[in-house]
Amino acid sequence: MPLDTDPHTDDADLLAAYARGDAGAARLLTVRLTPRAFGQAVRMLGDAGEAEDVAQEAMMRLWRVAPDWRAGEARVTTWLYRVVSNLCTDRLRKRPRRSLPLDEVAEPEDPTPSVEARMQADARMAALRDALAALPERQRIAVTMRHFDGASNPEIAAALDVSTEAVESLTARGKRALAAALQGQVAALGLEEG
Repeated sequence: MPLDTDPHTDDADLLAAYARGDAGAARLLTVRLTPRAFGQAVRMLGDAGEAEDVAQEAMMRLWRVAPDWRAGEARVTTWLYRVVSNLCTDRLRKRPRRSLPLDEVAEPEDPTPSVEARMQADARMAALRDALAALPERQRIAVTMRHFDGASNPEIAAALDVSTEAVESLTARGKRALAAALQGQVAALGLEEG
């Protein structure tokens, strides 16, 4: 199969064939690489017209470097990606920046929770602390280690010197007891029943 029509021919081999005057190699390389260059440019610039210009310029640069291409130093696609990226960056830098008048700039939101939100969170933590304190000791330890410390069941089993099945039972009973203890406080704590 001739070089210019074999779809499995390496990009660098096609570029070398183009440098030797093989127009078919140039056609195949153009068909392969131009859509990639265009797609990258569209993603970076957000403008199809500008992206076409960038893709054409990148391909022109590829044809200019073809006679001096040193196979094995870089992949043709990597080189092309870098050229397209640089061309797009140059265009983005040249775009006029639109600045808003100061009174049109939104105030940044204060990330600090409101006093009400902090009070609600404190009330929830106090209720949870009280409910945990009311649990039998092994249930309290199992629930705390599992759900607050992120310990695994085998780790909890080792700490309590019980089986993994016992940990699962302790955790399940502790969660049920917590839910029952907090049930009457759902509305007061600002939680939704579900």
